[in-house]
Amino acid sequence: MSTINIEVPDIGDFADVPVIEVLVKSGDRVEADAPLVTLESDKATMDIPAPVAGVIGQITVKVGDRVSQGATIGTMEPAAASSEAAPAAVPAATNAAAPAPAAPAATPAAVAAVAATAVEPPVRAAAAPVQDGRRPHASPSMRAYARELGVDLARVPASGPKNRITREDINAFVKGALQAPASSGGASGGGTGLDLLPWPKVDFTKFGAVERKPLSRIRKLSAANLSRNWVMIPAVTYHEDADVTDLEAFRQQINAEQAKSGVKLTMLAFIIKAVCSALKKFPEFNSSIDLQADEPALILKQYCHIGFAADTPGGLVVPVIRDADGKGVAQLAAECGELAAKARDGKLSAAEMQGACFTISSVGGLGGTGFAPIINAPEVAILGVSRTTMKPVWDGSGFQPRLILPLSLTADHRVVDGASATRFNAHVATLLADMRRVLM
Repeated sequence: MSTINIEVPDIGDFADVPVIEVLVKSGDRVEADAPLVTLESDKATMDIPAPVAGVIGQITVKVGDRVSQGATIGTMEPAAASSEAAPAAVPAATNAAAPAPAAPAATPAAVAAVAATAVEPPVRAAAAPVQDGRRPHASPSMRAYARELGVDLARVPASGPKNRITREDINAFVKGALQAPASSGGASGGGTGLDLLPWPKVDFTKFGAVERKPLSRIRKLSAANLSRNWVMIPAVTYHEDADVTDLEAFRQQINAEQAKSGVKLTMLAFIIKAVCSALKKFPEFNSSIDLQADEPALILKQYCHIGFAADTPGGLVVPVIRDADGKGVAQLAAECGELAAKARDGKLSAAEMQGACFTISSVGGLGGTGFAPIINAPEVAILGVSRTTMKPVWDGSGFQPRLILPLSLTADHRVVDGASATRFNAHVATLLADMRRVLM
């Protein structure tokens, strides 16, 4: 039987793409188009399929290797074109698609990470039966995405080639589950359903002219995460005012002095610095709740990576500044500017949107007096920042004009109680009023 090379097919404009998963081994029998290895570029995760049905001779790449179009990743022996070879290929697809720990897909939805949830996911639509006891056919990236949303892939109808489950299939399943009438178990008040009414179907053209505008890719990808976080996290928002009169005067002074050097300090950089200090004083805010283990627990993180919401033409994305606690304000301001620019240009890599411990969402440049940001699971809190306003503040003998910065802290009540959230918010406000306290 002849041996053929397995080559990387056309993968678009990508080159030197890293291998993140090897799904088969020598001797495995696979069917045509079964995934063999998984690649992850800056923008997407993709599987390299088997060109024909047959037996794997060897796989010559390993995790971490980089490949481009046309590169040989292994060899295989094609199966004989007979009815006897076909049945043997069936279980191979199961092996090839078996789940393994995989890096999240390089999308803005990946900044949400894997959700920790103890309740049954809101999947009440009709189940897709598992064929012949086989596991659902999905790539590692789609399995990671399904775990992130709490979706059982065995219930998701597949529409992709060779009955493969796609991202669109998962999104459609979640949407259908949220729109479906509550099951009898949920309606009975047993706590097993969300008891949601169907989404209203309205013919808006009956009332006047309309324009249909497709959602951007970012909004499509983030919709499911936002819905899950809003429904599944018992969140409470706490408000605090920070007096940043002296800090703003200092910021403007430094920027004036350093105008020629190009250094420009931003209020966001000072807020990140204050938050890093507060996370060390209140470590439960730098944690994630793990309810999927046998014994529920908090995962307390010993690092401090801060995400910040960046506005782009397609929607919000969350770049992450790594090890923010070890960086100065000038460096933080520079990194924020660089990451925000890359976000607007759509050039953020997967690594630049992963691993955040805590997120800051600032709308101060636009306005607003306060808001309740949605927590970015599996984080346990998020800080919303609104626009500074000059207000009269009583100093004991009279009212003085002071520059006030509104802070809105949303926290997961399963992890953070009201007293802790109030203390955290007040501590951040105290640090912003006098940044010298960060050194203490």
